[in-house]
Amino acid sequence: MEPVEEVRLLVLAAQREGNRALASELRPLGLTPSQGEVLRLLAERQPLSLSGLGALLVCESGSNPSRLVDRLVTAGFVHREVDAHDRRHVELTLTDAGRRAAEGVAVVEGRLHAWIAEAATGHDLEQVRGFLRALVTGRGAGDAVALRASAAADADPGPDSEPAHSPGR
Repeated sequence: MEPVEEVRLLVLAAQREGNRALASELRPLGLTPSQGEVLRLLAERQPLSLSGLGALLVCESGSNPSRLVDRLVTAGFVHREVDAHDRRHVELTLTDAGRRAAEGVAVVEGRLHAWIAEAATGHDLEQVRGFLRALVTGRGAGDAVALRASAAADADPGPDSEPAHSPGR
C-alpha cells in the first residue's frame, strides 16, 4: 500500500471510529453528532444567524443547515426568531432544554477528547495538526475549523499572551 493511500484510509478510519463513539455516547441523549455540534456551537456563540451557524459547522456541507435546525426546533432545543424587518434574517438561540442538552454534549465530547488525548500520548500533535490543516485548507469543512479555531483563540488567548493594552504599546 502506498503511504498516501494509507494516510487517506487512516484519516477515514479515525473519522468513522470517532463518529461511531460520539454517536453511541449521544444516543441516550436522543441526539446525533450533527445535532450535538449545533447545540454546542449555540451554547458557545449564541445568538447565531442560520448562515453564521452554517459557516461554523463541520458536520454539514454548505452554509444553510435549515433541516438540521428544523429538527432541533421541533425537539424543543432551539428557538428560531425571524427578524420583523427582514424575514430572511433568522436568529437562533438555545431553549432551556437546549442548554441542558448542550451540557450533556459537552460531557460526551470531554470523554471523546480524553480518549483522543490518551491515543496521542507520545506523538507530536502539532505535526499532526499541521498536516491535517494542510490537507483541508481552502475546503468547506477545513474553513469551518479554521474559523472556529481563530474565534476560540480570540476569545481565549491563553496564559502566554500579552494583555491587549500592555505597557509600551
